[in-house]
Amino acid sequence: TVIPTADIIYLKILIGGLRSTYLREHKKVQDSQRSGATDDIYVPRLWYYDRLHFLAGQTEPRPALSTLPSTLPSPPAEVSDTQPGPSRQQHVEEPRLSQGSLSQEVAGPSRLPDIQVPPLRLQRQSGRKRSNLKEAAIGLFWKATEALRTPHSVEEDFAGITAYKRMQMEEGQRLLCEFLILEALNKGLRGQITCATHICDLTHSPPPPPGPTPPPATSPTPEPQPRRKHGRKTRE
Repeated sequence: TVIPTADIIYLKILIGGLRSTYLREHKKVQDSQRSGATDDIYVPRLWYYDRLHFLAGQTEPRPALSTLPSTLPSPPAEVSDTQPGPSRQQHVEEPRLSQGSLSQEVAGPSRLPDIQVPPLRLQRQSGRKRSNLKEAAIGLFWKATEALRTPHSVEEDFAGITAYKRMQMEEGQRLLCEFLILEALNKGLRGQITCATHICDLTHSPPPPPGPTPPPATSPTPEPQPRRKHGRKTRE
């Protein structure tokens, strides 16, 4: 489809629509896989589904940045001799560090003086690298909008339709189809396609390819016969 008025805003909307459609189909596949029945696995209807697998990681949980354990050991109990009652160890709970509160525990003063929590090392991109990525993204957007505004030729449309139908076939049918397409193209290049040319199912095995032409048959050369001796007749 050619969009003459396509711009970066339209392209972002189009990409967002493709992303939402893929994630919706991906969720259906995951739900069918959790059911456990192999016969009920959902088959996506999008022909570009396999090309957008990189979007699946945006919805699945990523591993935590920190390798710290989820809980830290409690400090040794300090029993006071002047204050009767239960020890402090019964009232001290193990602090739990979640992903949200981890940065606050690292940034603020440590409540446990005997335990040192190593700070997180976040990878920061340099200004030059961020600038290069931004320029590359803008260039990609401009190329995509230019492709949407450029009309396709008849040959490109036919190639796209052929590739789309080929992707709907199974592996065996796809290989046979490629063989027939190439055979038809080769016949066309040799000028051998006529109105009577068509695809048919053979009920018998195809004939073998023609072999080398045998030399023409020649008559055998006659063998030379020995000469006869003529005797002289004598008169009496």
